[in-house]
Amino acid sequence: MPSSKSPAASPPPDRPPVVAIVGHTASGKSAWALQLAEQLDAEIVSADSRQLYRRLDLGSAKPTAAQRARVPHHCLDLRDPAEPISLAEYLEAARAAIADIQRRDKLPIIVGGSGQYVWALLEGWIVPPAPPNPEFRAQMTQQAESRGAPALHRQLAEIDPPAAAQIDPNNLRRVIRALEVHHLTGRPISSWQQQREPLPFAAFAPAHPQQSLDDRIDQRTAHMFRDGLIDEVAALLREGVPADAPGFHAIGYREVLAHLRDELSLLDAVAAVARATQRFSRRQRAWFRPNDPRIRWSADSPAPDLVRAQIATLG
Repeated sequence: MPSSKSPAASPPPDRPPVVAIVGHTASGKSAWALQLAEQLDAEIVSADSRQLYRRLDLGSAKPTAAQRARVPHHCLDLRDPAEPISLAEYLEAARAAIADIQRRDKLPIIVGGSGQYVWALLEGWIVPPAPPNPEFRAQMTQQAESRGAPALHRQLAEIDPPAAAQIDPNNLRRVIRALEVHHLTGRPISSWQQQREPLPFAAFAPAHPQQSLDDRIDQRTAHMFRDGLIDEVAALLREGVPADAPGFHAIGYREVLAHLRDELSLLDAVAAVARATQRFSRRQRAWFRPNDPRIRWSADSPAPDLVRAQIATLG
């Protein structure tokens, strides 16, 4: 849920601060983080939902072995591609990594563009104890098909007006999840989201005009294919990873799978990945808003002294 509408919460004063490098895909977050980590004796904690999967390297733009040798990275390669991972499981791993880094008197730098993961970590969300319920989700999906998605949203508005006010009526996945949480826990999802254990943080983001981002996405997509994205997917299929594995749901992998099934030519697959990534970049605006006072946007990487000054105000 976009954090700009989340309930405010003040972090406990004794919690050490963290730095966050956030924003749009292909904007240069990883380069910023590597540079700052070396300058500030820091370690990186990934907040990228695709980089959680082992062996999904090229399509997720995962840090290379050389980059990981320069600076320790955490929360990469947590699951095999066929294994699902929940937000709660990610938060447990990320919070453990942050605590370990801070115990060694180093600075954690949170890096990623998966908005839900970023804000859940920084804002200290308490995830409802409600694992996915396939039967309930199937029932809700069937209702949406027969009555329309807005009907489910009206149902949500009756039991949880705050959540309904923040969720697009056409975002069926999020509407069903909110209904599912109420069904399984007896509490509105908004009441769970009001329970927070936030981190004190200083957040920075690379600023680019949208056309510049689109160009960077085109270039990165071309590099992924040139560096062997198709071979990466083909090798995983040969090893027995099913085509419907959770890891393959990500942009890049589903288009390559279509190419391997002869449904898309190579040129069409490259173009499809670029277009889907550009659409994703625009959706990220809902999570990382230019007017969010918590984020410092800049065309250039923040100077180490600026970062130190920012975190000093939080300590």
